[in-house]
Amino acid sequence: MSTETAPGHRDGTRPAAPAPRRWWALAAVATAQLMIGIDMTIMNIALPSLQRSLHLSDPGRQWVITAYALGYGGLLLLGGRLSDLIGRRRALLAGLSGFALASALGGAAPGPAPLLAARAAQGAFGALLTPSVLATLAATFPAPAERGRAFGIYGTVMGSSSGLGVLLGGVLTDYLDWRWCMFVNVPIAVAAGAGVLHAVRPVPRTPGVKIDVVGALLATAGLMGLVLGFARAEPDGWGAATSAGPLAGGAALLAVFAWTQTRAPAPLLPPRVVLDRRRGGSYLAVLGLSAGMFAALFFLTFYLQNVLGYSPVRAGVAFLPLTAGLMIGVRAVSRLLVRAPVRALLAPGLLAVAAGLALLGTVRAGSGYWTHVLPVFLLVGLGTGWVLVTANSTATLDAGPDTAVAGATVMTSQQIGASLGTALLSSVAGTAAAHYLRAHPGAGARAAVHGFDVASLGAAGALCLVAAAVFLISGRAGASGRQEVSSSSSSSQAVPDRP
Repeated sequence: MSTETAPGHRDGTRPAAPAPRRWWALAAVATAQLMIGIDMTIMNIALPSLQRSLHLSDPGRQWVITAYALGYGGLLLLGGRLSDLIGRRRALLAGLSGFALASALGGAAPGPAPLLAARAAQGAFGALLTPSVLATLAATFPAPAERGRAFGIYGTVMGSSSGLGVLLGGVLTDYLDWRWCMFVNVPIAVAAGAGVLHAVRPVPRTPGVKIDVVGALLATAGLMGLVLGFARAEPDGWGAATSAGPLAGGAALLAVFAWTQTRAPAPLLPPRVVLDRRRGGSYLAVLGLSAGMFAALFFLTFYLQNVLGYSPVRAGVAFLPLTAGLMIGVRAVSRLLVRAPVRALLAPGLLAVAAGLALLGTVRAGSGYWTHVLPVFLLVGLGTGWVLVTANSTATLDAGPDTAVAGATVMTSQQIGASLGTALLSSVAGTAAAHYLRAHPGAGARAAVHGFDVASLGAAGALCLVAAAVFLISGRAGASGRQEVSSSSSSSQAVPDRP
């Protein structure tokens, strides 16, 4: 590899030439992550049909969603380290193959147990896949100009996957069968795998990588405890043993995990990753964003179908402005990554989502889609794209050997935030609706909408506080906060690839 002097590098080295198939690699890994994101919501609309087909009980129905969330959210940090251990390309292919197989088995499941096992396996293989996706992007696009564009495209795909999952789930369930909500992943995984084989170059494994077994067990059990507790809080209540027990146990295990990471010789999540102010601000921003965004999507799905009477397909189409807002946010922020400090990007994005939630808090049972719902989708999409692009790019920038686990922490924050937001805000909405119904007997739809209004306004206020905290945590404005690529990072990319 040539080391001719290049302007702008203190050590006189020049970064490696851009990978010739880098945009094909982006298409491949973005397709892989799209599949993961779709599966977070695609089964939601299919649940009634699935329940009738497999004779699932009401409590069992919720496990179709929870099993996936447990496998995915609980294993992301471990997936990041496994990516370093076996290599990004191998992790991508293993994750895609496992996800496709689990999807095929789930689609053919004759009963509840095989389906739930398949959903858990989907989550586990997704947890291996996602960190490798982010690490591949970070390594393939080190140059600031292309990095912003690449993470912008990725952010659009990632942010729009939830709405697309709702739409696709409605179409497949209405016109084919709920089983196609599982089978559809097979051709997507095959296409993404072919793209990985064609465009993602084999790279050497990170030397000296060891798995922190104690840390992996503590992190996995702790994260699963939180996800499970949040999932059970809404149907069972926060004081129930099924929710309070996992939440308390998960929090305790994560506290022990944090303590062990300061003493482990090869920690699963090195403290330097989260103690970096820009990364820490990014993780907090994604946590708050996901809590508000997923709760808003949950409320709007109910509102469109149960209040406005939309069919599943029409409700899915109604989500398309969310993607339009995402594309606007991504396009705007991608150009600012190399110019503006991180905190000047994260905080406005969170405030845009807060504005969308505040507007959602004004919706009434008789409100129209175009005047009240459409603006909410646009604002939430705008802020989501703005924050996700900034956070993913910041978390993986100059992370070196920690790139995969730094990216995995973004997705862990998203998963915990989504579980927390849906559980907490659904609980608030349910309580407010019950109070309203006692005061206005027979006002079922109005009571439900009133509950959504109260929860949405509360979420908007909370996101404003998160935006202020992120602004303070992420450091002073200045060159140090911008998306610059250091010479050490650039030169590290100059290591030639080898199988």
